[in-house]
Amino acid sequence: MNSTTVSAGLADLGRDTPDEQTLTALVREATGRPDAVPRTARVKVFDYEIGTPSTAALLRVLGTAELSSGETVEWSAFVKKLQSPRHWPLLHLIPEPFRQHFVDNLPWRLELAVHRGTLATLLPDGLRLPTIYRLDEYDDDRATLWMENVDQAPGCWPLGRFEHAANLLGRLSARRQQHLVEPLLPRPEVETPGIALRYYAQGRVLTTAVPMLADEQTWQHPLLAEAIRSTGDHGLRDELLALADRLPVVLDRLDGLPQTYQHGDASPQNLLVPKDKPDEFVVIDWGFDCPQAIGFDLGQLLVGLAHAGELAPEELPTIHRAILAAFLDGVAEEGMTVSEDDVLYGYLGSLLARSAFTALPLEQLGKTTECGLELFEQRVRLTRVLVDLVSKIS
Repeated sequence: MNSTTVSAGLADLGRDTPDEQTLTALVREATGRPDAVPRTARVKVFDYEIGTPSTAALLRVLGTAELSSGETVEWSAFVKKLQSPRHWPLLHLIPEPFRQHFVDNLPWRLELAVHRGTLATLLPDGLRLPTIYRLDEYDDDRATLWMENVDQAPGCWPLGRFEHAANLLGRLSARRQQHLVEPLLPRPEVETPGIALRYYAQGRVLTTAVPMLADEQTWQHPLLAEAIRSTGDHGLRDELLALADRLPVVLDRLDGLPQTYQHGDASPQNLLVPKDKPDEFVVIDWGFDCPQAIGFDLGQLLVGLAHAGELAPEELPTIHRAILAAFLDGVAEEGMTVSEDDVLYGYLGSLLARSAFTALPLEQLGKTTECGLELFEQRVRLTRVLVDLVSKIS
């Protein structure tokens, strides 16, 4: 089979289908073998629910190649298609008065800036970016990244891995203090502390989630009502609404804390652990490219796996204590002076704004095919843990 025929197997990629020369170069970089010649290739959709308007597709490209010795080896690449939110199929769900502002301000090119810039030089040992094989940007506000397909270590994260990640995130935060670096993707007002979190809190939380939480009918839905009954958490609604009243004050306090540019979405799902290097993290999907309160990244590190149903909510308090201490150690190792109280407030205040009001799967209510009671019970338990944690800050 010649390379032209192999490329034809990637026709589903559309205009991103590589020609013979491009595919050969890509396969040689992916395999690390300069004599590799691609023999087969196929596209496989990555099994992951895309929730980001700037992501158009997540794909794996898999195949085989022949070496000069006659040996056959496997190769793979991860393909991520990016887009301006103006191409997002669900853009109509954004209220019309806010739609253009949303399109203009969502930094869909952020991941391109990550790989075109100097961020890799700031990462502490133990964090690295994925290898990029190819980056194509088109004039219709779309782009495609061909990158390393990380073969991940299986199984749940042990507590030590959470601690190691938190320590490295602390070191990264100290290296990216506001007075030391600039945003990855310069744009108007991006250097304003907390601007991205405020935008999220105003739109996703105060405009959408909180009104649903305040609505009695939400809590009368059979799935949520039964989940509340079975868990016995009858005070959850009132506590969430009380926290919502406090949110504006919390956001103000966050803006007054020490500010750093952080990862922005440091859930375990974005800290890939290679099977052959279990103490290393391949960092993907950077977000919130503006100064945030110190400790911001700990919120997603804590909640990511539990939100995905891969970790029991009851395990979070133990992880919380461990990652807070490890993050503080990491910050100190880089010579940044900051109090534990400030880190704790930055961490839990951001967690309140980012996750506490959106952990319940209210978007599932009213769908034709609804999820089961088990998910609602798990999310009620998760919300309870988050409420108890964030209630510790004043």
